[in-house]
Amino acid sequence: MLIVCLLVAGFAYSQKYAGPRPPKPDVPFLLHATKLLETDSAEAKEESRKDGTAFLLGGVAATAKTPLAEPIFLFESQKIPPEKLQLWKLDVKNGRREIFLPQKRKKDSPRPVHLSITKLGGGLYRVEANETLENGEYALTPDGSNQVFSFQVY
Repeated sequence: MLIVCLLVAGFAYSQKYAGPRPPKPDVPFLLHATKLLETDSAEAKEESRKDGTAFLLGGVAATAKTPLAEPIFLFESQKIPPEKLQLWKLDVKNGRREIFLPQKRKKDSPRPVHLSITKLGGGLYRVEANETLENGEYALTPDGSNQVFSFQVY
């Protein structure tokens, strides 16, 4: 029985990914069946406030949209390690998207959405939200960076 399990595991590991590949490295692409949709790339503006920091994005909505409550991304890593990616829900206020991170973490402070990262081979990764996302605006961002890749769940 152990030998059969090892053979099945070896066969599953040896299969190569045959689906679509992102046309650009270091940009997450939403996977919709066999089509890829590029997320909106931008640099968030950092604004210091008395009790924390706000990160701001222009516009009220991303152009990249998905109906999937648990979106899947394909990500080809060259400079950005996929393990550094974090997914945040954004609030829409005053004609822009933002997230406010207080200096002292509270019970109701924003927290990143849990992600699952699977290596598909050759620098290609599948990044999945491990939680159901409500309709709204979201951004993937490398930890410690103001670079954001935004999208909307509708």
